[in-house]
Amino acid sequence: MSIQEQEQTRTMYYSEAVRYMDNAREYLKNAKKEDNFYQDKKYVKTACGTAYSGLLVAMDGFLTLKDLKPKAKERKSIEFYQRNITKIDKKMLNTLNSAYEILHLLGYYDGITDAIVVKRGFDLADALIDRIKPSEGTIVEKE
Repeated sequence: MSIQEQEQTRTMYYSEAVRYMDNAREYLKNAKKEDNFYQDKKYVKTACGTAYSGLLVAMDGFLTLKDLKPKAKERKSIEFYQRNITKIDKKMLNTLNSAYEILHLLGYYDGITDAIVVKRGFDLADALIDRIKPSEGTIVEKE
């Protein structure tokens, strides 16, 4: 993959992941925070699920840049991402695992309303998304 193709890939995946995160933050606003707890579990679950989807978009971009794709008829799962990222970067794997636990398990499935925990999940997702951020000077279009 040429440098130009890599930048195009980064831009495409990064802008899509950022779009997911922007949407997730909008959902959280509807959850109404009071005393470090969100008041509406439904919006928290939606926000966490959307943020988790955004970080998976970024991980797809990261693995595409590394030329790692699922085998034929293999459905991507958290294990797919873990298995492939562990070969590349152990710190990134730790970040992914923590983001998965907070956003997907605690946030999306359990509907945790603790704003500090949810913020940590969003911060971890942002850190993963930043791993595919295009180079300075590359134009990232927001939709």
